[in-house]
Amino acid sequence: MKKRQKKKKVYKTTILFIILDLFAMAGFILMYGPYDKFRNLFVNTALNTMTHQYLAKIFYSDDTIEKIKNSNYFVEIDEEINLDDITINTKEKNKYKDSYEEELFTRTPGNDLYKIINLKVGMANGYLVAIYDPSKVKLISTKKFNVGGYGERIITMCERYGGKVCINAGGFVDYGYGSDIPIGTVIKDGEIIWGSDVADTQRDNIIGMTKEGKLTLLSNATANEALEAGINDGLVFGPFLIVNGTPLTIVGDPWGKAPRVSIAQTKDGILLFLVIDGENYINGASLQDVINILTRYGAYNAANLDGGTSSSLVVENKLYNNPPAAAKATGGRYVVTGWGLIP
Repeated sequence: MKKRQKKKKVYKTTILFIILDLFAMAGFILMYGPYDKFRNLFVNTALNTMTHQYLAKIFYSDDTIEKIKNSNYFVEIDEEINLDDITINTKEKNKYKDSYEEELFTRTPGNDLYKIINLKVGMANGYLVAIYDPSKVKLISTKKFNVGGYGERIITMCERYGGKVCINAGGFVDYGYGSDIPIGTVIKDGEIIWGSDVADTQRDNIIGMTKEGKLTLLSNATANEALEAGINDGLVFGPFLIVNGTPLTIVGDPWGKAPRVSIAQTKDGILLFLVIDGENYINGASLQDVINILTRYGAYNAANLDGGTSSSLVVENKLYNNPPAAAKATGGRYVVTGWGLIP
């Protein structure tokens, strides 16, 4: 009896080691084998997170990482935005060009402010929010910007501003737990509330909203140039994904797959918030995935916002999306700025 039990134990142990060997072999093939898709995805995703870039260097040399970066890139859109192309008329139509336009314009019964369209991006869930009065979309921010603070969760900001729907927006100096220090200019209600000391010298990609509700994208602009262009609320991030209907040119998959957040607008003026769930290195969306979705729903101008662990969509004072596990457990990550539908 004891011999039989001993044989069973040896058999189980052998099977376990075989399984572990197979996993190790599969991992080795993925990381170092002849197929570069996974390798590119892993490296590019790691390099575009704030806290996990070291993972790429654990497995690959600096030369290999540089080669992967050079074969995966995007070309910034060299075109000035033309706001005259945007005519704000978001009323339902009698005739639609396709099912996506019809889905976008057709209101949810009893709600003329916004509509949520649920999407699927690979294994990840996505949420496209159509906002029918873009003039009510405003910048929201943490109470104050200072060294040593933590920022605020979007759900907290949104409630304080009386927002119906809110998303996170710009980047911030990241100490691992968050901070109150924005990266780049922040404009609120026609005033520079961060970056006034370099308002004439520092140039960035500025994403903004005019008073009448037109999404404005300015390349290589200063804060004062943004004010002159009519930006009432604005912040720094990117890249710009669509400008005047022209999409960003992407070669390979430069940023890998991850949770994504973006803002866009159709020629009819409907403002779009797009949030896509995921876990870094596992699932989520590429920049091309985001462009494809936004183009499908008629986006004429669009910009990428801060994604990853920061990704948050708040609807009626509830966290609507599923951020990466660490952020989900705390109700969303601490951030510094966002966009909100403030009726």
